[in-house]
Amino acid sequence: MLTVIQNILSFIILVLVQVLALNNIQFLGFINPYIYILFILSLPVKLPHWVTLLLAFVLGLTIDAFSNTMGMHAFATVLAAFSRGGIIKLFTSIEEGSNPVPSFYTFGVGAYIKYVVFMVLLHHTTLFLLEAFSFANIWVIFFKIILSSFVTILLILGIRSFNRK
Repeated sequence: MLTVIQNILSFIILVLVQVLALNNIQFLGFINPYIYILFILSLPVKLPHWVTLLLAFVLGLTIDAFSNTMGMHAFATVLAAFSRGGIIKLFTSIEEGSNPVPSFYTFGVGAYIKYVVFMVLLHHTTLFLLEAFSFANIWVIFFKIILSSFVTILLILGIRSFNRK
């Protein structure tokens, strides 16, 4: 029950921070951190796949409603949630019967950083390619992906480094 309440609070706080503060940050048109993805990254590993996809859709749709982006965040977030299980298996080995919440402590520092980097790059690449919907300015899109991902990864790792076991 405590985990459910923590996840609800996490959802609300991340959406509010994203919508009220981070959506208004545009440094030279290239950097816009999207830390709301941290909600999907922090769900328990053994959560049923359909629940993860549903939560990702609701999260993305909520961000879309506030950002007026017509489903781009929903698509990128659901794709990241869909790929999450495979990415976790790629970088970690979860013991049978355990259901850890991804963190530095449960995955190990190296594996958790790889997990966050891969998931954020997947999410941002999908989001910015959908936003542009063209390869005409591929270098601009590439710089937006790299710079926004870098800032998002730093923010997520900074936030997670304050969490205890």
